[in-house]
Amino acid sequence: MIDIILTTINAKWIHPSLALRLLKANLGDLEPNCEIIEFNLRQPLREKTEPLLAAKPKILGISVSIWNHLATIELLEALEKEWISAAKPVIVLGGPEVSHLPADAEIFMFADHVIRGEGEIAFRQLCENILYKPLAETQGRRGRGEEEESLKSAYHLYSDEDVAKKLIYVESSRGCPFKCDFCQSSLDEKAYEFPLEPFLAEMDTLIQRGVKTFKFLDRSFNTNIKRALKIINFFLSKVKQKPFTVHFEMVPSLFPDELIDALSRFPPGTLRLEIGIQTLNPEVSARINRPSNPDKELETLRLLIEKTSAIIHADLIAGLPGEDIESFGNGFDRLWLALNGGCLSSEPADNTAFSGHHRTEIQLGILKFLPGTPVLRHCKDWKVLFNPLPPYEIVENATISARDLFRLKNFARFWVQIADRGLIKLENRAVFNKFLAFSDELYAHFGRNWGIDKADLLQKTQNAVF
Repeated sequence: MIDIILTTINAKWIHPSLALRLLKANLGDLEPNCEIIEFNLRQPLREKTEPLLAAKPKILGISVSIWNHLATIELLEALEKEWISAAKPVIVLGGPEVSHLPADAEIFMFADHVIRGEGEIAFRQLCENILYKPLAETQGRRGRGEEEESLKSAYHLYSDEDVAKKLIYVESSRGCPFKCDFCQSSLDEKAYEFPLEPFLAEMDTLIQRGVKTFKFLDRSFNTNIKRALKIINFFLSKVKQKPFTVHFEMVPSLFPDELIDALSRFPPGTLRLEIGIQTLNPEVSARINRPSNPDKELETLRLLIEKTSAIIHADLIAGLPGEDIESFGNGFDRLWLALNGGCLSSEPADNTAFSGHHRTEIQLGILKFLPGTPVLRHCKDWKVLFNPLPPYEIVENATISARDLFRLKNFARFWVQIADRGLIKLENRAVFNKFLAFSDELYAHFGRNWGIDKADLLQKTQNAVF
């Protein structure tokens, strides 16, 4: 019988959890008696309960996020019914979701212990106490500043199947120096970096094992330009020998010439960049405590398109306090034009079709009122209504109606299926209003924005004019 089982419900099968592997790697003498069992959201419930019941652990640690929160409650409810006639393990919850939930949250009904914040050291100490010297109730136990401890890496715990078939998550730093109201990273006491040389040695080992895709979890990879360049140049030295893809999330305002030059040397298909724009309305940016320089950010995107072969993924958020649908649409069009060779100013662009070869993606997200985040302070002034259940999306506020937010959700879904996937070619002109109307038509026709056959969707787009 295994003493400790670590589990989570991943969004997809290809997304292995680095967090669980870090917890296991830092269990000290308990590590050999720990096993990781991962699931994904689409798996039937029985396929999740049976392995956990069969393992009969003494401790069951579960990593919870906004995407698996409700599925985790469903899992725990099903397990509780089975544990009536079987030995129940000690349940320990952790992760970014439960770290900031109120004490009366439903999910805590199933927990014996909760670790809030970083968990590697706190989880090990808790397991030692449970197995060797049981403690009284420690609900709400907090992790310490793990950067001050000698944490062990966990990359060796990625299996050969993980390496061959899945995204491999890595982190060279934790936390974020920025304090944007909507982000849980704004609650971090500080950001810190892991020792660089040991990290690069671990990356070299993963490359030799045949990793196909590295995805960095660093929230603002390029805040330390000198360090970022060392990591980028390391991957550059390897990618030409053994092709793979590396994905960085970067701040759009921090792109000196030497950084763009380094990124320009990646061969096509080997580099993905996620650029968090969020809003191009400076007044809204200031309101949510987010540094903003729209012209500079759009200029950065133009340079990345011109000088690199990277796949560019740019994020926007709808529903920010004080931004109405017209302001959001204007920002969307400016971003679209910047990504596709159009005009960067607020002046109208001409109708010349973009002839570039770079693939670009725009991800439109709906503002989430995550537990504990400073964005909650805007609820009263902006008459905010949001869903109290994960993922806590805004329903309406004083400047954007529930109807318009619903339309934007449809827009976002159809944009991914049609524009980002290249079903149709869009020219470098303002497209927001026309595509919004088109997504209204698609929703009226199909009655949904998911589960639509690609051929049926393609047929509906054939005569669309943008």
